Amino acid sequence: MTGEIYRDAWGVPHLRAGGAVELARVQGRVTALDRAWQLEVERHRARGTSASFLGAEALPWDRFVRRARLDDTARRCFAELERRDAETAGWVRAYVDGVNEGLAEGARRTPEFARVGVAPGRWEPWTPLGVWLGIHILFAGFPAKLWREQVVRHLGADAVGLFATDGPGTSGSNGWLVSGERTVTGHAVIAGDPHRFIEEPGVYQQIHLSCPEFDVVGLAVPGIPGIAHFGHTGTVAWAITNAMADYQDLYRERLRRTGAGVEALDPDGVWRRAARHTEVVEVAGEEPVEVEVIETGRGPVIIGGPEGLESGVAEEQPEGTRPPAPPEGAIPDGLVVPLAVALRYPPRVTGDLGFSALLPLLRARRVADVDGAVELWAEPVNVVQAADAEGGLLHRVAGKVPVRAEANRVRLVPAWEPGHDWQGWHETPRGGLTDGVAAMANQRGLAGPLGVEFAPPHRADRITELLGQKERWSAADMPAIHMDTRLASAEPLLELLRTVGTLTPEADRIRQTLLDWDRRMDADSEAAAVYAAVRAAVVRRLAAHPAFAALSAPPAYPEVLLPWLALLPRVGFALEHLLRAEELYGIDRAGTVRAAVEDVAAGQPTGTWGDTHRLAPWRALPDPSYDAPGLSGDHDCVLCTSAVPGLTDLSARGPAARYVWDLADREASLWVVPLGASGIPGSVHHRDQLPLWLKGDLAPVVTDFNQLEKESDV
Repeated sequence: MTGEIYRDAWGVPHLRAGGAVELARVQGRVTALDRAWQLEVERHRARGTSASFLGAEALPWDRFVRRARLDDTARRCFAELERRDAETAGWVRAYVDGVNEGLAEGARRTPEFARVGVAPGRWEPWTPLGVWLGIHILFAGFPAKLWREQVVRHLGADAVGLFATDGPGTSGSNGWLVSGERTVTGHAVIAGDPHRFIEEPGVYQQIHLSCPEFDVVGLAVPGIPGIAHFGHTGTVAWAITNAMADYQDLYRERLRRTGAGVEALDPDGVWRRAARHTEVVEVAGEEPVEVEVIETGRGPVIIGGPEGLESGVAEEQPEGTRPPAPPEGAIPDGLVVPLAVALRYPPRVTGDLGFSALLPLLRARRVADVDGAVELWAEPVNVVQAADAEGGLLHRVAGKVPVRAEANRVRLVPAWEPGHDWQGWHETPRGGLTDGVAAMANQRGLAGPLGVEFAPPHRADRITELLGQKERWSAADMPAIHMDTRLASAEPLLELLRTVGTLTPEADRIRQTLLDWDRRMDADSEAAAVYAAVRAAVVRRLAAHPAFAALSAPPAYPEVLLPWLALLPRVGFALEHLLRAEELYGIDRAGTVRAAVEDVAAGQPTGTWGDTHRLAPWRALPDPSYDAPGLSGDHDCVLCTSAVPGLTDLSARGPAARYVWDLADREASLWVVPLGASGIPGSVHHRDQLPLWLKGDLAPVVTDFNQLEKESDV
């Protein structure tokens, strides 16, 4: 047998081959056939070359990728993989061979290539590692340390907690594990939905991989072989959520130019040569842009340089961070120095991206096998849940989190001072179930010792509450939990609304509407739309208050990092904390809510939440034909369709897939993605799952090849 491609009724690829290596080649090939444009975009994003065909809008990302040395890190990690784990390296090579075999045909099927006038480029053996890095480099939210730095500088350390919540650029998920004692079959069920920026084509690819060694169905990441995050082998299944761990550090660097290049001041007081070179970024329709790439002993410099920020801005140096006696030739000691910031991230240090976990996951037969596989995991750091047909259960954190000083975890630290180096890796925590269930939703919990900021507990608490409402659950019951729209975080605003005193008649009607509201963010709810409008007005008024004026204009940091530093989204996502804080810089919060209600009343609100809360997927090229559907849900609902309160009701982030894994019978499992299995516009399977996803329905998982339609031998 070479390889075979089958399809189910939803166009999902089901692949069969004579061995794992040949199967990887077929997986690469079918991914190129179905998603050639997506692979081309991700390859360029991983290399920092996307502006060459997407234009100046892609330049900030390309600058960041070059300066952070993602492509070089991917090459290093693949070389280390070949040295340590030749089998997995060969398997990755086979996947890349399949991608290269299928790209030309995939590009002919996909109109975007002709639209921008490019041909697909060749994949290298390390390209999947680069794609993985590019997708996940911002997952740990290291730019939040820049935000905390600003908050401390302008409002003091006590203010950091006011804004501590799941930030605007962070990705999360829901997941829950129900043991056999709480199911109708006596076998466990795992269900959930990863929350990411919704992309078209989707970030997850439904796929079935079968060979004599294993038979696995799950959600793959296009461009990555195997099934990393969500899989079911027939006898064991696993799923993950973002652990919200902090495993990347930012170092404030002192740099100086010399005749030979650039030097950095190290913790021992010695200036040492930093690696330095210049790269050129091609920009479609514009002149090429030079990027200076500098790397110190801590890591690549991603902000500023020897002269400071790109705009020439210098940074006020915090008290106590100046070296007591700089060596001869050092920058003169003073309160103002040029700003340069280096990023230290685990795969740059270890040469390990955790790809050695991927084959063992496919070969897993029971929970112990999954446990052993994820011991090899690197990043992103995840909470893992698994269950097997024999009753085995697993709930643990997996990934590499460095042991270092507490200051590293919270803010920027001075590279020239001792005490900020990494001292090995944390043991990853393990947990159990309570009353036969475990919910993971990015809350502070199992991963608490490894992180700084977590999602509010509302989603996890609501999932647990819902699971407690029935003694026995089935796989078919789970979509009702996926789609729950109760918004617990609305309470602080509604509590203040009760106290605001006299309102105009129209505003008083709004108040009564909200106090009678069932707290559900349903697309057809007029009350939910009114709540969202009042919330947005409160956010805008708070963000405009003079107390926060110093945070309204972030420093001239690279554009790709600015979403973490924007005041309005920070206020929007932290509104619950801000409204409930014991004191908020003398701000009359009841008065703010009163004024916000009057603002909304003056606009005479009409319509439902789904009129403005619409799905806005990211795509590399605009699609004028796209008709954005209305959505239920909100940021703190189990149905987590995130808007940005005060800025937009559009949702760019939400469930990038939904799954239900049944350990009694894999054929009773369910799944859905937001759009479809095909990345080809015009294909019948391009957006055919969108109606299911909107309603909360899931498609059946079919793994019997006798029920599938054969497409081709490859």
